[in-house]
Amino acid sequence: MNNQELLDKIAYNVSLGNINVSYPGHNHKLKGQPGVVELMRTALDQKIDPKKIIVKALSKPMEEVTEKFESDTYLAPHILISAKCVGDAMDMLAPHLKKAGVKQAKFVIATVKGDLHETGPLFVGMMLKGGGLETINLGYDVSSSQIVKTVKNQKAAYVGLSASFAPAKGEIKRVISTLKANGIRDEVKVLIGGSATSAQFAEQIGADAYCKYAFQIINVLKSLDNWSGFAGTNLN
Repeated sequence: MNNQELLDKIAYNVSLGNINVSYPGHNHKLKGQPGVVELMRTALDQKIDPKKIIVKALSKPMEEVTEKFESDTYLAPHILISAKCVGDAMDMLAPHLKKAGVKQAKFVIATVKGDLHETGPLFVGMMLKGGGLETINLGYDVSSSQIVKTVKNQKAAYVGLSASFAPAKGEIKRVISTLKANGIRDEVKVLIGGSATSAQFAEQIGADAYCKYAFQIINVLKSLDNWSGFAGTNLN
């Protein structure tokens, strides 16, 4: 199998959510056949450029899956399992990307102090990983000081804050004010989500974006000024 055929096959398996030989994703006819993990091993053995793998075999099918979800052709499980495929592939690529000088943008996620909901942020994390970003999930009930400390230490490009309880909205505001107090507000994009938040609230507190549904996160990121593309690779 030449390089292009292999890249096409990885892309095909991403689109069908075929993670590995044991898990056939959406199509049970693929059971027992090599999935994304096995094909990625072959691609790395053949020393295919990691950037080419990202652009040709991971980004394109993930975008197609997202479009199918948005048009109601695919359901939520379809997009999640394809994101899992890409996430596993990115884990395999990580050391090679570092060696090739490709830097992944970092995204810190947290459910703010006073809130214990974590399902939405977990889905967001899966979508971000599938989108090629390095994700740091701090969990739930996280204070503004801890969030800002992590953003500062990790030099994160993005921070996503979730609140499902109305009283926790105040902690989101504190994160933004603490970022300002530390002189790094302009260095990070702040996205908010959760049932207690809204686009109006995001505008009111000076957040950069509001994400209503976890599955929209990549498109929301692409709407921001400093979006650098999949895993730091320009895809335009």
